[in-house]
Amino acid sequence: MKKWFAILLSAALLLSLSGCSGESPPDFSSSASSADVSQEEMPPSQPQPFTLAFYPEFSLHPALAGSRANLTLAPLLYESLFTVDSSFQAQPLLCRSFAVSEDKLVWTFTLRSGITFSDGAPLTGQVVADALNLARASGSRYQERLVDITSIAVLEEAPDQVVVTLSRPNGSLPLLLDIPIALGRSDRPAGTGPYVLSEDELSLTARSGWWQADKTLPTASISLLAVSRSDDLIYGFDSGDISLVDVDLTATNAAGYGGNYQTWDYPTTDFLYLGLNANKGVFRSADVRRAVCLAVNRDAIATTIYSNHAIATLCPVHPASKLYQPGETPLTYNPEELAAQVERLRLKDCKLVFLVNSENVAKAAAAQRIAYHLEAAGFAVELKQLPFEDYTAALAWGEFDLYLGETVLTADFDLSPLLSSAGTLNYGGWTAEGADALLAALQGAGEDKAACAAELFALLDEQAPIVPILFKSCSVLTQWGQLSGLSPVRGNAFYQIENWNLEAAP
Repeated sequence: MKKWFAILLSAALLLSLSGCSGESPPDFSSSASSADVSQEEMPPSQPQPFTLAFYPEFSLHPALAGSRANLTLAPLLYESLFTVDSSFQAQPLLCRSFAVSEDKLVWTFTLRSGITFSDGAPLTGQVVADALNLARASGSRYQERLVDITSIAVLEEAPDQVVVTLSRPNGSLPLLLDIPIALGRSDRPAGTGPYVLSEDELSLTARSGWWQADKTLPTASISLLAVSRSDDLIYGFDSGDISLVDVDLTATNAAGYGGNYQTWDYPTTDFLYLGLNANKGVFRSADVRRAVCLAVNRDAIATTIYSNHAIATLCPVHPASKLYQPGETPLTYNPEELAAQVERLRLKDCKLVFLVNSENVAKAAAAQRIAYHLEAAGFAVELKQLPFEDYTAALAWGEFDLYLGETVLTADFDLSPLLSSAGTLNYGGWTAEGADALLAALQGAGEDKAACAAELFALLDEQAPIVPILFKSCSVLTQWGQLSGLSPVRGNAFYQIENWNLEAAP
């Protein structure tokens, strides 16, 4: 009887540990089915080596690679001038110091001394300039964020300095320079990071000459599992052969992962918002635009539809940013007040054409929820769920009253593409006196950036050209109990890796 009680108690404890998001209950099909077999007789579990996925057929170059799994490896091999932390502040890394001209058009970055690449080559201003020029060239994944750079030069008298010249002022350029610096443009370039790719490409090995030798790495070697398809990656993680993956769990066609894993979310600049047509129809009126803000239950969308892999926002900047400053009386979800505004503004039975991309399940569900609240208040909503090409075409032609939009902002939260009169994402055609000047002032601001943001947000609260909803979070998934101390940030699952505790390292 005591043995049966012990078995039942063990099973209950295991089930109680399986409630984490993304987990499934343990599989007891292989457990002992006879009370004559005690727990002491079961073979001890073997520790699994820390293993990451690697697509050997694809490039590892941090600016040119197209594989997300290979890009996940980049921070272990390469380092950047700056890192961007979880509150969207730039922290110097390869850069020792910097200076900026008064007009915020010319930045001079001075490199740390004594840093070498894994092949022994020194880090110089020319190497950094070449890497950044490659990053802003055609084919680079960083091209769009660096479009305002007109030149990158190295002064002959100061070979450890890099001078970057811009076409428009930017007081927060370091936030755009978390770009890994690689030596050359080969598929396996050398880097200055803590690890180096082994010759057989089966592992990453800790470097003996890493410039941050005072930091203790959690393991001297990281195994690599070669994969060729996304199914290989999913199976490898589900089976425990892969220890960590960096994923967007709410992306279109997002892969589904199983098994027992832990989730480490980190903030991103992926912004979900409601766009309004200010050129024609009822949303030409700021009062009507403000009223529709009351139909958006941000918290419910973030927690329920996005399964807590998002954070609700009242401003078009992330709540973790120091720029986040909602107004004193923000327009939050209020169905009763929305119904009253519909009556006051005589909008009963007013027809609204509402566009959403049908290919993303979460966005479609969010649009359906918003449409429901609008209809409950008295609007007549035609929700058009369109494939992406048809959706973008309808936006370009202005064939909508409102739409659910998503865009990835830069870490400096440049809102000009979304809200300026010439913005490529300003599909609603909103303009307001002084708006472009306020947007430019925010982008060019230095120490007074928060004050500039407050002034812009006051205008946005008054005009409501868009309705901010949430910022998505991405996730690092790790095998249950194998790792602790993770603090991932956007673009770097291994941020502050020296604080990790690897429980099952061989």
